[in-house]
Amino acid sequence: MSDRAVLHVKGRVLTGPDTDDVRDELWVVDGRISYDRPVGARDVRTVEGWALPGLVDAHCHVGLGPEGPVDADVAEKQALTDREAGTLLIRDAGSPSDTRWVDDREDLPKIIRAGRHIARTRRYIRGFAHEIEPDDLVAYVAREARRGDGWVKLVGDWIDREVGDLAPSWPRAEAEAAIAEAHRLGARVTAHCFAENSLRDLVEAGIDCVEHATGLTEDLIPLFVERGVAIVPTLVNIATFPRLAKGGEDRFPRWSAHMRRLHERRYDTVRSAYDAGIPVFVGTDAGGSLPHGLVAGEVAELVTAGIPPVEALAATTWAARAWLGRPGLEEGAPADLVVHETDPRADVRVLAAPLRVVLNGTVMG
Repeated sequence: MSDRAVLHVKGRVLTGPDTDDVRDELWVVDGRISYDRPVGARDVRTVEGWALPGLVDAHCHVGLGPEGPVDADVAEKQALTDREAGTLLIRDAGSPSDTRWVDDREDLPKIIRAGRHIARTRRYIRGFAHEIEPDDLVAYVAREARRGDGWVKLVGDWIDREVGDLAPSWPRAEAEAAIAEAHRLGARVTAHCFAENSLRDLVEAGIDCVEHATGLTEDLIPLFVERGVAIVPTLVNIATFPRLAKGGEDRFPRWSAHMRRLHERRYDTVRSAYDAGIPVFVGTDAGGSLPHGLVAGEVAELVTAGIPPVEALAATTWAARAWLGRPGLEEGAPADLVVHETDPRADVRVLAAPLRVVLNGTVMG
């Protein structure tokens, strides 16, 4: 054992969603979790409360601002804001910034990157994505699969100004070839999708996850279940749809009405997906136009949609970490955890006020 201080977490340690997944204490030695009391520990700090694995934001954008990439000092503030909210693992669902420098900082959340968004030419937010035509899709997916951390992010649909409404970005054949290439390179693929008509082709082409999924309908749900496709609803982002619709209704009234319909049925969409067995995970879409640190609000939104509190909690902790291939509060795992004053299973709103945030075995703040 090194001279590094030992941390003793006592009270209730929630290692999983079941009632028997509760321990009375854990120890942190050299930055890692142990359930055995260390012998000869001299400098021991004790923290008491309800401990969870560090929260997961499975749709977040570090290094992205309203107009595209931001400077490193802004990206640092974004990551620190997420950390203070208890988010210690981020799946960065598309960013034009190189944030590899974060990996060298033990005081910043861990990031799983999906590279840069890949969108159709003039069919996404300016400055965010590679904007390409379908013939180049396979090559760009291969490029981002090699640059990312096991994920690639497509923009599956966006407003088509000639149509005046949301429309799919990619022909079925090109999407299928690109997803197959990502899988060959060991990467999973996710896609931004608001509309209904972009989903079937992408799921049948082999997509692994759909972001937002506001267009998920009853006839498509069995296909998602059959293929094991997860969704990340980002309800705190979908809450902005009425404002977006109002801003575009003069120029694109069809699109504006569509966005309002998607917003109105958002909770029913998420609850139907959950009831059918589609994996649902927490993501905020922070970055771009949304602030960071919204993970507690997204968990609360899932509960509002009708997902049981423990399952909504799992969607940002145990289940989310397993889905992303990262450990929770297992023996020997990095000590990334959040401690709360009361039981978050009883009221997920306590997530908004963590008592202590522990990252790589160090109590932050």
